[in-house]
Amino acid sequence: MTKHHLAVSGQQGQRILRLYHFYRLLIGLALVLLVSSDLDGHLLDITHTQLFYYGSWVYLILNIIAIASMHRTDHLLPVFSLALFDVAQLSLLFYAAGGTPSGIGNLIIVAVAVANILLRGRIGILIAAVAATGIIYLTFYLSISHTAASNQYMQAGILGSLCFAAAFFVQGLSRRLRASEFLAEQRAADVANLEEISALIIQRMHTGILVLDAEHRVLQANHAALTMIGSETLIGRIVDPYFPTLISHFEQWRNNPSLHSNPIQSALNGAQLQATFVKLQHNNNLQILVFLDDSSLLSQQAQQLKLASLGRLTAGIAHEIRNPLGAISHAAQLLHESPNLDVADQRLTQIIQDQSRRMNTVIENVLQLSRQRQAEPQWLDLKSWLNSFVSEFRSNAAPLRALHLTTKGRNLHTRMDPDQLNQVLMNLVENGMRYSKKLNPQSQVWLHLYRHPKTALPTLEVHDDGPGVPLAEQHSIFEPFFTTENKGTGLGLYISRELCESNQARLDFTPRDSGGSCFRITFAHPHTLST
Repeated sequence: MTKHHLAVSGQQGQRILRLYHFYRLLIGLALVLLVSSDLDGHLLDITHTQLFYYGSWVYLILNIIAIASMHRTDHLLPVFSLALFDVAQLSLLFYAAGGTPSGIGNLIIVAVAVANILLRGRIGILIAAVAATGIIYLTFYLSISHTAASNQYMQAGILGSLCFAAAFFVQGLSRRLRASEFLAEQRAADVANLEEISALIIQRMHTGILVLDAEHRVLQANHAALTMIGSETLIGRIVDPYFPTLISHFEQWRNNPSLHSNPIQSALNGAQLQATFVKLQHNNNLQILVFLDDSSLLSQQAQQLKLASLGRLTAGIAHEIRNPLGAISHAAQLLHESPNLDVADQRLTQIIQDQSRRMNTVIENVLQLSRQRQAEPQWLDLKSWLNSFVSEFRSNAAPLRALHLTTKGRNLHTRMDPDQLNQVLMNLVENGMRYSKKLNPQSQVWLHLYRHPKTALPTLEVHDDGPGVPLAEQHSIFEPFFTTENKGTGLGLYISRELCESNQARLDFTPRDSGGSCFRITFAHPHTLST
């Protein structure tokens, strides 16, 4: 009920109230100076000198008390009491000063207008009615006691009408201002809501976004960017010590914007990041907008497209090659059983059968690659998972085949498809066993699980004590159909690397100083963003 009758409250109401206090204080001081300097008798036709003198002092003192005690406009009664007191006190001074010729009636109109700024509806009109009634009644009373006031009815009526006109005009203007203010608040709320939604979208984006100033200080950054850089407290700090490679790429881009920069390796998880830069000019201040994209995610998507294309290709291979190949193999088998062939011809038919089987194995491997399902990464405790893998391998291993496992560190976790990890590791272990047998009576493979000291990522190394890979062939071992054996298809390592990349892991080869080979799997961080 109270707030319904208040036109203005809060900070805006307090500002208006302070201005009104200041205005009334100036009026009170002016009246007191007027009566204290004996100029009131020369400037005004005062009918009650003593009443005007004491009334001026009372008006000033009560206004000072009101200023000291009233600071809020949240309640109706103090505001209404102040407006009513102001109108009554000015009406008393209006009477003492001789009516309309004194000009105090104009001050009453101002008081009515200010009261209708702070009050609304009928209660504001009530203040106008009290003021108009006081002006007309006191003018009538003056006309009875002083014949000189008998010709002031017209002016008094005009002042009373102006009180109502001021009230209606101010209330109408206040309604329009309140409607405009409400519309502005609604628009501001909509803008704030859109800004909040935009900030939420930016925070949820997988693309890292940084806003830097001219000194490379981070003004804004989303969660993805902070995760890629590896610092959650980067806001307000200069990025150079945390990511110097990014700044060097920015300098290269600034010198040549058309230059396509190479991916940047993240210091946190070793991921390959592609940086894009945009200059922003804001109030003559240079700002730099940096977009960071995880190239491994793009590679993973490209890998899925590549596998899909390969699937369509292998379907055609299976249809066009497999049936004729089966006919050739069957015909060679029948020819090999013929009694009319000598030993040399039987040897040739055997070669045809062997090579047909090899070609069929190649087709089977390619079909297996094309049918590979999409990775379904799961949270894995690598230490526990590897112990289970080694235990199962040992239980099924043939004699003279040994698999060793060593682990170092705690919390060695990742996100990877366990079935695809089993396929990759089984392929690497079998390769290691095969090459180890070439130089040793017992085939042995060593698995070493640890946390990489630079990237802090879980890393698994597969060692063997075989002859190793010649230097000239090391760059080709992951290419499809590359093999150093007559019976191999050259797809095992290629499939293994493809499966690792589809799980945001990396498979690399490094030679061992003591001889043999080392294949290293660098797993993704367990909290890596996935699509």
